[in-house]
Amino acid sequence: MTFVIGAACVDVLDRACIEECPIDCIFIGDRMAYVQPDECIDCGGCEPACPVEAIHYEDDLPAGQEQFIVENRRFFDEPLPGRTRPLGQPGGAAAIGPLGSDTRFVREYQP
Repeated sequence: MTFVIGAACVDVLDRACIEECPIDCIFIGDRMAYVQPDECIDCGGCEPACPVEAIHYEDDLPAGQEQFIVENRRFFDEPLPGRTRPLGQPGGAAAIGPLGSDTRFVREYQP
């Protein structure tokens, strides 16, 4: 995994990062966005585009936000509400559009 979207994105969903991602690997849930870790090429274009500084290289994620690494992976690897199977590696977020669901942790997260 390379870049991770953390707590500052919850309930913000600015989407500036999506416009900067050259491979379209940032997906929109209900309360936040998620980086597809197997598709991300670690270019870093998304990080400075985020107006709330929610995107971090996983080793630089602020203390106390380590669970967002797990949740970012879980978003793609497990079926979530409204889905019968995991999202996996869909090969681009634009064709899929907003997914309208989050992991349980993010659904229940209180900033």
